[in-house]
Amino acid sequence: MGLFSRLRESLAKSRRELGGKITELISRTPKIDDAFFDELEEILIGADVGLEATLAVVGRLREKKLLTQEEVMAALQEELLSLVGREPVDINLGPGPGPGVILVVGVNGSGKTTTIGKLAYRLRQQGKTVMVAAADTFRAAAADQLRIWAERAGAYLVAQEKGTDPAAVAYDAVQAAKARGFDVVIIDTAGRLQTKVNLMEELKKIRRVIGRELEGAPHEVLLVLDATVGQNGLSQARIFQEATGVTGVVLTKLDGTAKGGIVLGINHELSLPVKLVGTGEKLEDLDDFRPQEFIDALLAPA
Repeated sequence: MGLFSRLRESLAKSRRELGGKITELISRTPKIDDAFFDELEEILIGADVGLEATLAVVGRLREKKLLTQEEVMAALQEELLSLVGREPVDINLGPGPGPGVILVVGVNGSGKTTTIGKLAYRLRQQGKTVMVAAADTFRAAAADQLRIWAERAGAYLVAQEKGTDPAAVAYDAVQAAKARGFDVVIIDTAGRLQTKVNLMEELKKIRRVIGRELEGAPHEVLLVLDATVGQNGLSQARIFQEATGVTGVVLTKLDGTAKGGIVLGINHELSLPVKLVGTGEKLEDLDDFRPQEFIDALLAPA
């Protein structure tokens, strides 16, 4: 199954909420007027595009003096595409020499461990050697869950006992990866509620420690967001961004939500690129976020 087909499938609920309703609105509206744009705003907000992004998009559409259904759909696609960027944004693995270091953050339940397994598998398929660090040392099951995914992906796991300083685990992994010539280190982190100050301080410490061990590390800080939480994901992203310098977002569980419009809000309000999307439960179900294909799939008739 191609990426577009997987996206269409995983975005089925979101497409009904957005593409289906917009198609229905356009087909039954004889005149493109203020009432039409008011209803379009309601549809976009209902799909969790977000108030700020919605007002920006619809405001620009109002100014275009659109006359036909075809003009409206073409202009809407263009405006939504402008929110998410036109080209995929690659994962940054650093300039070398030495391993590329990816720090993965996010709240518990967002799909962080699954995403790390999929990412490790993806990198292994590209021929890279991957080391995974179990730096979530507060949950007894965290390392065990990560070990299962690492084994499935063909990655090497670094783990220590529960309660170990997470920064020490991250440090050991980076040091070991340098010594053994690994290409990539992926560091898992704790995901307690993002409002906990101690969690954010812990993440800052991990950054400092690995930055001292390897210049420029981490090269990528990926925030894993559960698409089903909708606008709450924006508040999570803001806090993690401030504490850890998030460089990109991985959006998971798109197949379980009608709130796929959250992608548009993330880009517009936080200037954070969505780099990867989870499109299913299998190891291979992690894809580059391709803006044009995403918008096409989101706006396709239900």
